[in-house]
Amino acid sequence: MKRHMTREEEFDILKLVLDKFLWLGVIIMGYGFYKIISLNESLSYGFAIMLAGAVILVIFMILLIKEYNFMK
Repeated sequence: MKRHMTREEEFDILKLVLDKFLWLGVIIMGYGFYKIISLNESLSYGFAIMLAGAVILVIFMILLIKEYNFMK
């Protein structure tokens, strides 16, 4: 006999998983910013890393909106 989760339990698990994406995006963007301010790397490399972090954060936002329809 399978036991089904409530909507709140599903949301709590989703928050735990997507929180990791949030931290990953912020850390990647911070590393990109560090590469921009360090003088031994080019600016384009740092901006590319920051762009990768921003893409991760946008994916996080799309997943949240798609799953829970916050736009209503």
